[in-house]
Amino acid sequence: MDSAGLRIGCCGLPLSLSRYVRIFRVVEVQRTFYQPPLARTLEKWLAQVPSEFEFTLKAWQLITHEATSPTYRRLREKLSDREKHEVGAFRRSAPVLRAWERTLECARILGSRVILLQCPARFGPTQENKGNLRSFLRKIRCDTRSRSQVEPLDLVWEPRGEWKAEGVKELCEELNLVHGVDPFLQAPVAAGAGCFRLHGRGGCRSSV
Repeated sequence: MDSAGLRIGCCGLPLSLSRYVRIFRVVEVQRTFYQPPLARTLEKWLAQVPSEFEFTLKAWQLITHEATSPTYRRLREKLSDREKHEVGAFRRSAPVLRAWERTLECARILGSRVILLQCPARFGPTQENKGNLRSFLRKIRCDTRSRSQVEPLDLVWEPRGEWKAEGVKELCEELNLVHGVDPFLQAPVAAGAGCFRLHGRGGCRSSV
């Protein structure tokens, strides 16, 4: 492995940002998963870091997780009964697409080039889920293709549960996704340049 391409950081900030940047060059922002911060908050973060520091983002939970997920306890926005049935599982619905726009806006402000799509275990390898993933990603890729301020944008997909390696590899290659894994448990399905490896236990994460 070429160590020059390695980035090591934490999922969330275990200490103040001013102290953190003295040790690491990258952080995965957790808050964008629960509730995207206000623009002024993101701008404040950006002003505190050196130009080479990297923010990677976890996509808002409305995209990946259904409203029955316990993670919604940390959602500050109210969802209507209809919206509760439309969010999550990469449904190509109005609230999911709005959630993507919010995530993308956070990426624009922070200059992020990596967004993590972390799925719950209940998002299994069903035909419906695969269809949702394909439809959603084709839609957002088309929408962002001409937005030079966020290109190149790497989407890292971290499937959980009963997904088989062959199925994950097929979708990653078809949809131009990077496979996110816990390297202590498994290897990514497409190792090499551009592979994103995650230690998914709330500790250190790295990408190559």
